[in-house]
Amino acid sequence: MITGVDIVKQQLLIASGEKLSLRQSDIIFRGHSFECRINAEDPVTFMPSPGKITAYHPPGGNGVRVDSHIYAGYTVPPYYDSLVGKIITYGQTREAALSRMANALDELHIEGIKTNITLQRDLVCDANFRKGGVNIHYLEKKLNL
Repeated sequence: MITGVDIVKQQLLIASGEKLSLRQSDIIFRGHSFECRINAEDPVTFMPSPGKITAYHPPGGNGVRVDSHIYAGYTVPPYYDSLVGKIITYGQTREAALSRMANALDELHIEGIKTNITLQRDLVCDANFRKGGVNIHYLEKKLNL
């Protein structure tokens, strides 16, 4: 989102025998981006929540990308990773990207299974997280784990 480079496309081209078409000096970073991984799981216990999705409305708009395979009527199986989608937002500033993410999570609607959407909303709106500088242990401390 911040480089304009589709890295999966680049990986596939390399895997098919083509040479890397970019140099590090070609990569220019612009703006800020956040990704929330939406899982079919209980937001408190983190236990998987397989089942049938009865309603689904993805977020949209400028600076919002949704990578997902789900739809209303889809059954989340119990055999695989609980990931059901990724919400990615972009903004010229950290604040703009975070505000877009908060709005996207408010707009995202999934019924029929439990998801971690409420936990993601809580984190995106958390004052300490919004300031930046948190590390990988922040969630453990926040949840008293």
